[in-house]
Amino acid sequence: MDHPALVNLLARLPALTLLVVGDYFLDRYLEIDPSLAETSLETGLEVHQVVRVRNAPGAAGTVTSNLRALGVNVIALGVIGDDGDGYELKRALAATGVDIAPLVESRERFTPTYTKPLREGRELNRIDIKNRVPLPGSIEDAVIARLRHLAPRVSGIIVVDQVQEANCGVVTDSVRAEIAALASGQIVVAESRERIGLFRGVIVQANTREARRATGLDAIGECGAELLRRNSCPALITIGAEGVRVFDAAGSAHIPAVPVRGPIDTVGAGDSVIAGFAAALCAGANPREAAEVGNLVAAVTIQQIGTTGTATPEQVLAAQRGIEK
Repeated sequence: MDHPALVNLLARLPALTLLVVGDYFLDRYLEIDPSLAETSLETGLEVHQVVRVRNAPGAAGTVTSNLRALGVNVIALGVIGDDGDGYELKRALAATGVDIAPLVESRERFTPTYTKPLREGRELNRIDIKNRVPLPGSIEDAVIARLRHLAPRVSGIIVVDQVQEANCGVVTDSVRAEIAALASGQIVVAESRERIGLFRGVIVQANTREARRATGLDAIGECGAELLRRNSCPALITIGAEGVRVFDAAGSAHIPAVPVRGPIDTVGAGDSVIAGFAAALCAGANPREAAEVGNLVAAVTIQQIGTTGTATPEQVLAAQRGIEK
């Protein structure tokens, strides 16, 4: 895609509304000042002193942050706890301009939270809060009802299945089946850490590990062809520093990664790709053009260290100009 075409594509993004359904996490960063360390009188252990707390939307929230930075209107559908972490997550989402009204709140669930202590920019052992019991049927029914209500009203849907334990997150077997039923005539792009091979009738994005696990195959070309066959929809496989492979009705194509210099932080890179890819598809790009946009967004976000990176249209255009030079 040349520069004028990218300019025109990005200009169409503010007219879009995307529904992001799946697992919303709170990313809580605790910045520690080692010079203030104390020793506990009770245990004799070192006591870390936190001098700053930062909260950011994580998992599906990383996708929404990327979409909002690109100018896309976003609706969030997920399940959070009726707790303090849920309050902070809603506040963080709302601060980026996400419509949080459809979120299901329940006292039966935790708000999934990743607590990330940082000392001198380095992440220490993380503390996770997740739901490890199946999603109650009443909550599952509420998610499906809201999904049915919202799907016809949006330009496209992104599905983020983050929770490793089956049926313990938002994208349960029943929710996945409902997504397949709604996908006809709708742009739906899904990513999943453990179950990308179970989606049907939607565009899927996977990394190499996920694609191999889903298909039982080793060669990336064979994995992509199998995912395309199962879904009758394009498949996108991210291959780290090499970029992405796109598989569609025209065959397969390698879209190289955008070269970057200096330190990088690849956490959330896949979420950046899916945000740029899905937004571009909904704006009229073909899968290969959309993959280029996903690569550009990721090239910007991975250079933002120790935070949830995002990319504005201006930054995306600058990244493309850097390639052309």
